[in-house]
Amino acid sequence: MATDNFEPKARKGDWMQTASGRAFWPMDPRPEEVDIEDIAHALSNMCRYAGHCRRFYSVAQHSVLVSRALPSDLALWGLLHDASEAYLVDVPRPVKPFLDGYKAAEGRVMEAIVMRFNLMPAEMPAEVKRVDDAILHDEALQLMQRPPMGWHLPEPPLGIRIEPWSPDYARTVFHREFRMLTHG
Repeated sequence: MATDNFEPKARKGDWMQTASGRAFWPMDPRPEEVDIEDIAHALSNMCRYAGHCRRFYSVAQHSVLVSRALPSDLALWGLLHDASEAYLVDVPRPVKPFLDGYKAAEGRVMEAIVMRFNLMPAEMPAEVKRVDDAILHDEALQLMQRPPMGWHLPEPPLGIRIEPWSPDYARTVFHREFRMLTHG
């Protein structure tokens, strides 16, 4: 396998190769290295709930559904609210608090994403977080086995119907939504 003979400027941590073939430093992310094609590809191939749903359900589809449930001025934020997972993977909520450094890494990657796509406001709006929490009800009822105990969900369900998409379709829809929202 051929490699480029270049030494990148000093960066924190090591780099990973993205789907498009780019180098990305997840511990030292830069906005110019964030690519929507890489995000759409990775999220469409990543299953929510650490793969424990009854059928494959991608982070990309989840992001599209969150985006569509928001007012138009927040829809792009909704689409990209989990974009850091394209570079850090989707870690289940009960695990995240116990991974030292994960929250900081996630924050740095999201900061690069916010800058790259000029998201406003720069911090995730409360309404995006509320919809992200609310869709958990819909996902739990439609995609998961009957729970052994309550999930203690903070928001009522959105009341949307979820029919899981294939990874290829999820990538296509995610990218189409991005183009529509950015007029690109």
